[in-house]
Amino acid sequence: MTFIKKAGLMGAIGCALVAGQAAAADDVFINPEWANSAWYVGGNIGQTRANVDDVRLIRSLTANGAGLNSFTADEKDVGYKLYVGKQLNQYFAVEAGFFDLGKFGFKSTTTQNGTLNGEAGFRGVNLDLVAQVPLSQRFSVFGRAGMNYAKATTRFHGNRLFAVTNPSPSERKLNAKAGFGLEYKFSEALALRGEVERYRVNDAVGNRGDVDLFSVGLVYKIGRPAAKPVAPVEPAPAPVVPVVAPAAAQPPAEPAKPMNPVSEKSTFSAEAVFAFDSSVLRPEGKASLDELLSKLQGMDADVMITVGHTDSIGRAAYNEKLSLRRAASVKAYLVSKGVDAARVYTEGKGETQPVADNKTAEGRARNRRVTVEVVGTRR
Repeated sequence: MTFIKKAGLMGAIGCALVAGQAAAADDVFINPEWANSAWYVGGNIGQTRANVDDVRLIRSLTANGAGLNSFTADEKDVGYKLYVGKQLNQYFAVEAGFFDLGKFGFKSTTTQNGTLNGEAGFRGVNLDLVAQVPLSQRFSVFGRAGMNYAKATTRFHGNRLFAVTNPSPSERKLNAKAGFGLEYKFSEALALRGEVERYRVNDAVGNRGDVDLFSVGLVYKIGRPAAKPVAPVEPAPAPVVPVVAPAAAQPPAEPAKPMNPVSEKSTFSAEAVFAFDSSVLRPEGKASLDELLSKLQGMDADVMITVGHTDSIGRAAYNEKLSLRRAASVKAYLVSKGVDAARVYTEGKGETQPVADNKTAEGRARNRRVTVEVVGTRR
């Protein structure tokens, strides 16, 4: 891979990172079912380090009574990989990819004015099982184990080519690979990965060794569902007023009593609605919101306000953002059930409006809550 291509790939990753950070602020994690079963594509680039057994080469160089004057190896290069994966569930995925680990060389001189230089490159395909453990809504650690089928291409030149059997050997071999890393989700669709991998390889002249790839890259999940459209409310047809013959004067009917506006407020425990440090609605939380919507049957809702609250543990700025994400997640679910999005407002109060003492576990549990207030008129 040329330097220009590598620089271009790195620049593309950098641009995508900036775009991902700009989009992350308004993102709400509301499609866990899709995210835990989606297909995804990705690419990583980084530095490779080779650790290939050179004993056999040195033994060949010193054959026939020659002495070794110097032997230097270049064991670092730039490598990359491209891959496609399928999320099996929240914790496991399968990935298949193509990799290029770069090229590694050596230079040697012997007595009797002998020289032998060589270069070996490795590229191939792999299939891995990836296990992921979420640490929070955005951070997770992962490990991988699998197999790589690599082609090793080696070139030798110098006046001691008789020390090797073939000056341009190549070999394809199936070996193991493993790795681990850290992932940060900008959104449900876009994530950043940093990882370390070890590829077991053969260098085509009988030596075995390892190549380590230290890389960063982006992962993009394909087919993120669009927000569910809210069905438009069609105006009711105008009532048909029947024409009747004039009759005797009747006493005037009593005027209809005006409908008074009413306000209803519901409070939900954050632990019952969301997972720890997350704004993804649990099935229990969706059931609670469905029950609230059923209670609002027969009420013309003018305004709905969802407000998130937290306890005082953690930084105030983080708590405010978490409370706003939770309020936004509740709004998104209400809208998906047909509520007019223009009538739903969100607020994140963080830790600023406690209803109990944050010094006790019971008080902090009461303060971690989401409220939904509905203002409208009963029919």
